[in-house]
Amino acid sequence: MLIIGIVLAVLVLGAGIFLLVMKYQMSQIPKMTLEEMIAYTTKGKEDAKITIGTIKDGKVTITVYGEDGKALPEQAYDYEIGSLTKTFTSSLLCKAIEEKGVKLTDSINYYLPLSEQSYYPSLERIVTHTSGYKGYYWEWQMASNFVHGEKNDFYNITRDKLVNKLDSISLKDKVYPFKYSNFGIAVVGAVLEQVYDKPYKDLMNEYIQNDLKLINTNISDASGNLSGYWNWKEDDGYLPAGGLVSDIYDMVEYAKLHMTEKISYLALGHDKIAEIDATTKQYADMGIRMDAAGICWMIDEENQIIWHNGGTSNFNSYLGFDKDRQVAVVILSNFAPGYRIPATVMGAKLMQQLQNE
Repeated sequence: MLIIGIVLAVLVLGAGIFLLVMKYQMSQIPKMTLEEMIAYTTKGKEDAKITIGTIKDGKVTITVYGEDGKALPEQAYDYEIGSLTKTFTSSLLCKAIEEKGVKLTDSINYYLPLSEQSYYPSLERIVTHTSGYKGYYWEWQMASNFVHGEKNDFYNITRDKLVNKLDSISLKDKVYPFKYSNFGIAVVGAVLEQVYDKPYKDLMNEYIQNDLKLINTNISDASGNLSGYWNWKEDDGYLPAGGLVSDIYDMVEYAKLHMTEKISYLALGHDKIAEIDATTKQYADMGIRMDAAGICWMIDEENQIIWHNGGTSNFNSYLGFDKDRQVAVVILSNFAPGYRIPATVMGAKLMQQLQNE
């Protein structure tokens, strides 16, 4: 018993010291320069590839960083962009609003063949993450994915499984507190499939190529010149929430399309349609704010930044822009979102730096 007591005391003390160290390290991040953040994040990582693209005064600058923050020769790398995919889904939704007469106030059962319930949420509540839907809903396929070592929890959760889940979810007709929902945006993808009568994979790939004119962005086939890509199936229901792969050149061009609103209907996604007040103290200390939401986009009202981020098992990303100052930042990283300093922290830092120059 004495030995057990000593072991437990050591563990508790160790955990306490670890938390104090972590808290101290987190407090130091806002004081770091961007260069210090990159050097720290890539320290000792031979395969590090963090690519940063900026737009300022009409000039595009692209830099690739490797191990220990060393600048590498400029090259296009293929990154999973994770939840930045949601902004592509919302861009297509904006097109459907203009082209097909879709209304944000429409409930999803107007488009999807669902059973009769007293209430289903509107598209507006879903795209602002105020619908009440959880981040995701448990499926037995997730257990199978885990057992088989599949990194993508959403692999082989089909579109039909996702839509069928809707009938078992009971929500009230109200605006719920902000709750980031992969499930919700996946449902938006299912709605777009119905509107355009085409599978999401084909629909999105064609939209990216024909409307956005991006040549190196597509639904992932688990291939690229980096490593650790997720597997997906063609009819996976969560593709609209995180299934795209892209490179820095396309993502900078994508940022420019939104910032300049060269495609007019993209402007619909940037307008505030919900107050979400989701900025935590930890986020605020690092210059990251979520004051309001557009159509999938997060809006930092204090710094006038419209932004989104993304993350998968081995990648994380950030895109932010200021329409008034015509400044944009894209950061693509081949590290997991929780590894050292994520792209979102770097991106917010760089955005404010460029805004103030």
